Amino acid sequence: MPLSPGESPGFLLWHATLRWQRDIAAALAPLDLTHVQFVLLACTWWFNAQGEHPNQLTLARQAGTDVKMTSQVLRTLEHKGLVEREVDPADTRAKRLRVTEAGADLAPRAIAAVEQADARFFRPVSVADATALLGRLAHPEP
Repeated sequence: MPLSPGESPGFLLWHATLRWQRDIAAALAPLDLTHVQFVLLACTWWFNAQGEHPNQLTLARQAGTDVKMTSQVLRTLEHKGLVEREVDPADTRAKRLRVTEAGADLAPRAIAAVEQADARFFRPVSVADATALLGRLAHPEP
């Protein structure tokens, strides 16, 4: 017997995801960032804060994004003056990533905006419960 839409976990997840994506897009719009631009900027900023200058492949793996799409979005961030891509002296095919001064200023503000949106979205459940469930769904054990 098929479940009704309101009883289908996948259907409910679909609607929750759409609502969350709208909330994140609204939080980032005043900062002139799309969600994927935010993720790549924030991950680059985080790597740089750890003293690392990742290449595009490392960044894509960390962010969970497609490598080709990552390159295209980084080009946009570069045009916005938020990220610089420099040829890796050890491998001229690779580009090392560094946030600019403007990117380093914007990243923490964007992270704060997203964290506020997340706090509002996840308010109906505890952070521990949300993190536990989403962690299990994102990284199921084999």
